Amino acid sequence: MWFRNLMIYSFAEEVTLDADTLQAQLEKASFSPCASQEMSSYGWTAPMGKLNDALQHSASGFTLLCAKKEERILPASVVRDFVMERVTAIEEGQMRKVRKKERDEIKENVLMELTPKAFTRSSLSYGILAPEQGYLLLDAASARKADEFTVLLRKTLGSLPIKPLQVASAPAALFTAWLDGKADLPPGLDIGHECELIAADDEDGGVVRCSKQQLLDSEEIRTHLKAGKHVVKLGLSWEDSLRFVLDNELNLKKLRFSDELQEKAADDGSADAAAEFDAQFTLASLEFARFVPALIALFGGLQEPEDK
Repeated sequence: MWFRNLMIYSFAEEVTLDADTLQAQLEKASFSPCASQEMSSYGWTAPMGKLNDALQHSASGFTLLCAKKEERILPASVVRDFVMERVTAIEEGQMRKVRKKERDEIKENVLMELTPKAFTRSSLSYGILAPEQGYLLLDAASARKADEFTVLLRKTLGSLPIKPLQVASAPAALFTAWLDGKADLPPGLDIGHECELIAADDEDGGVVRCSKQQLLDSEEIRTHLKAGKHVVKLGLSWEDSLRFVLDNELNLKKLRFSDELQEKAADDGSADAAAEFDAQFTLASLEFARFVPALIALFGGLQEPEDK
């Protein structure tokens, strides 16, 4: 159960979770497949899948949640073709023009007929509640997926006092300083082989992307920096434990745990599939508990709230 992405939210106030109460709340918002006229459905499902039907999985003070989304696949082009076919039949058969109001009614009827027949696809989104550390961690590759998860969680719990991480030092400024040699890398942090640079004063949004670049601190990269570009994404590794691409909003993509950690999870969970799942989750959560404070410290700590 390894995250591939990481979005970090901090709790704005202390949160206490009771396992039994949480389970009851999750059950009220559990996933149900799309009804015949529904285009999508979203709700909680068991994080362990067929291994355990509980809607939460807890270990070492961390709680794993899983949201399932089912969507009907009904391409706009298919709907348009059906509508055009019926409009053409009316116009040719009755020798009259189909107006907008009638066309809209035809489209609505087509949608009602096709929706129950449409194929569905499903996806899972995972999140870790870490109230003792004060964080919510999401495996989300986009803001849309993160918003869907947090909206559902807020409705489920009744409230969700979270906010994205806000740190004292601008990440992009520090990325740039690391690459142009104006700031030293902190101990335990190494630059990877990927980065993205943009021109701050370019209205057209000029972008330079480097992938599999062996030396990001090379003269070629520094030439771009001297031309006024700054770094908004940077490949990094932390303590030989995590590799990732970090953006200027402190979101992690292409996250990979070390081979040593994955091997330890395999050894700890060798008994069966459920034990392996629990070992992966426990080790990943404990690693995040070390990493998140270190990440915040890299950028000068959390930003102090402004006085009202």
